[in-house]
Amino acid sequence: MTPGQDPRGEIEALRAEIIRHERLYYVNDAPEISDGEFDALMNRLKALEAAHPEFASPDSPTRRVGGERSNTFAPVPHRVPMLSLDNCYSPDEFLEWYARVEKGLNGEPFELVVEAKIDGLSCSIEYEKGRLARASTRGDGETGEDVTLNVRTIRSVPLKLDLARPPAAFEARGEVYMDKKDFETLRERSVAAGEEPFVNPRNAAAGSLRQKDPSVTAARKLRFIVHSYGYIDGMVEPDSHWEYLNICRGLGYQISTLGNRPCRGSAEVLAMYAEYAEKRFTLPFEIDGLVIKVDSFRQRRLLGFTAKSPRWAIAFKYPAQQATTVLKGVEFSVGRTGAITPVAQLEPVKCAGVTISSATLHNFDEIARLGLKIGDKVVIERAGEVIPKVVKAVASARTGGEKDIVLPKACPACGSEVFRDEEEVALRCVNPACPVQLKRSLLHFASRDAMNIEGFGESSVEQLVDKGLVRSFPDIYRLKKEDLLGLELFKDRKADKLLGQINKSKEQPLSRLIFALGIRHIGEKNARVLASHFRTMEAFMAAGPEELSRIPDIGPVIAEAVAEFFKSEATRAMARSLAALGLRMDEPEAKTSGGLAGKTFVFTGELKGLTRSEAQELVRSLGGKETSSVSAKTSYVVAGAEPGSKLDKARKLGVTVLTEEEFLKIAGR
Repeated sequence: MTPGQDPRGEIEALRAEIIRHERLYYVNDAPEISDGEFDALMNRLKALEAAHPEFASPDSPTRRVGGERSNTFAPVPHRVPMLSLDNCYSPDEFLEWYARVEKGLNGEPFELVVEAKIDGLSCSIEYEKGRLARASTRGDGETGEDVTLNVRTIRSVPLKLDLARPPAAFEARGEVYMDKKDFETLRERSVAAGEEPFVNPRNAAAGSLRQKDPSVTAARKLRFIVHSYGYIDGMVEPDSHWEYLNICRGLGYQISTLGNRPCRGSAEVLAMYAEYAEKRFTLPFEIDGLVIKVDSFRQRRLLGFTAKSPRWAIAFKYPAQQATTVLKGVEFSVGRTGAITPVAQLEPVKCAGVTISSATLHNFDEIARLGLKIGDKVVIERAGEVIPKVVKAVASARTGGEKDIVLPKACPACGSEVFRDEEEVALRCVNPACPVQLKRSLLHFASRDAMNIEGFGESSVEQLVDKGLVRSFPDIYRLKKEDLLGLELFKDRKADKLLGQINKSKEQPLSRLIFALGIRHIGEKNARVLASHFRTMEAFMAAGPEELSRIPDIGPVIAEAVAEFFKSEATRAMARSLAALGLRMDEPEAKTSGGLAGKTFVFTGELKGLTRSEAQELVRSLGGKETSSVSAKTSYVVAGAEPGSKLDKARKLGVTVLTEEEFLKIAGR
């Protein structure tokens, strides 16, 4: 900066300099200045922008963490589906895939790009006229969640594309992840604060990306690496994946390729796979394999897709890593439904690059199958390099001092009786007031897909149960403001907001309430089926196993679970209490007018007047059915802005396509 430089010129120069240093540090791993010098540049820019708000810009590095919060993660339909990949685990399986590609291309020569399969969270980042407009998770491949505010905090993500004439639309797809060193720092910080630490970098990245406060995400030091082509509008499309990756590199993105050129045959891929079998542990991030892709976009179109995956790509995973350690003991964890799960406590051991000190034993039949004893030398495996499990006991190493694992005779959380059904492998606590079971049940009851009580999270539930203020679902609706003000971190505004959310939840339909009750084997779909059939809670509670099992999609296992749930007078009293407290106890009647009854709908693209979930709920409320895939039996496809491949399939099959306005007209809105 030159003396006497005008404020606007200095601001623009500082922004360019900071962006350059962010790229050197977060993308190239080649910083030129210290953290202190970088902070000084950032602080100078903040001061100048505060003094001259007329020069504000949404692309400024200082705007990576704004004051906005996200209370919900709105659905975002993907313009092009984000499909998952098929896996292979051995050279032979890879060669089989390679042979299928050769056959699909009729012997035509092809090249392959090899990328690191980073263990993170898939994410789509979209730009409009060069500016970051939207970022979303993969979701179900068709629809993700809007995480734009949080992705803006990731310093390896450009807020603006460095192009003189940016395209009208540009999408980069890749992986949000956390470096190993940043993960260890986060773990240490969590432990020091008395918080439950994340298990691995992938969980840390996923949890950090879905924070409602972007400043929390910013503090987690997430990174983003490009690995897939999305779409480009208003710019010549690349001919190959390699060309696309180099476009992204030129725009300031980190890319995931492991080689400096495409591979020219299977032998080169196998050599790279062998090279990274050990080398991967020295990488700054976790990988669980390599991703192999046909380079040419033209050849990809020739190969096409299966129902779930592209034929032109495969994830070449490494076998699960194993290690030997000692089983020091077994602890018992109580779940929401009362199921008691044994957890192995291990002598800490390194496996697949991380230290493992515990592993799930799944259930007591598994303990018997493995023949485990406390004190055994055991082989553990980190399946998929994420979830550790005990594979076997080394019986030949026994000394005679090993001890049998004794099944608990009482619940480890509340000391109540435990029960085991002859047809089940799990032990269960039969005490409905078990504090651990109660806390997890309350969290499920208040979750977004159940009663949707925002703000009723783990911290609140922990305190409310421990203080004896909530002992059952009805107690949620008996809470007073003074009860909440007695909790940590609760002030007037927060207490009022939570009470408002609790009161609002009373209007949820019967289907939501049935799901919220946590009846075993009852998911969202079955809850809707049951609510649609019985219409009232009274009729639902009165149904016997035979009547229940005659309902389509409700088999004998679910029927028995429902009958068992309402056999208890305490459960029936709880339902009556909820009704007395003003909760809705019926399901809205499905209307037969408007042409939706018996009709099947598929939605594609972005709707303007309502969210995707609201549109689907509207279809269901009017007697229709919504599905995620188009078939000849589909009645209508509703196409919003930027529709995906479902629209093409609908036209090919001759399915009627509606605009959003036409759909709303049919729905009587």
